[in-house]
Amino acid sequence: MSDKIIKCSTGIIVEDHEYLSLVKICRYCCLPAESIITMVERGMIEPINSSVSYSLWQFPASSLIRIKTALRLQRDLEVNLAGAALALELLDEIKQLRRQLANLQARGNSN
Repeated sequence: MSDKIIKCSTGIIVEDHEYLSLVKICRYCCLPAESIITMVERGMIEPINSSVSYSLWQFPASSLIRIKTALRLQRDLEVNLAGAALALELLDEIKQLRRQLANLQARGNSN
């Protein structure tokens, strides 16, 4: 028998329109609730209704992507949470600018 290391990856499939509780977000991201609450406080993710108790928070499925991106930034680039929050803002802005550019190009091609 060989001494091979086998890496096992698991994935979670969620629908775009699905909402996830704080407990599920914590479980899926392997983070304590305090980390998620800090991300909410820094504006990195936003619950559907932030006026209710945090134990009742529901998050859009897209929050998983933002959390995973922030965790990768922290792990791979060794940025702190504030740096990850800034990077997420800039990535959002890039996406918005690309959509605007695509719309302008589509209008230009239709003329």
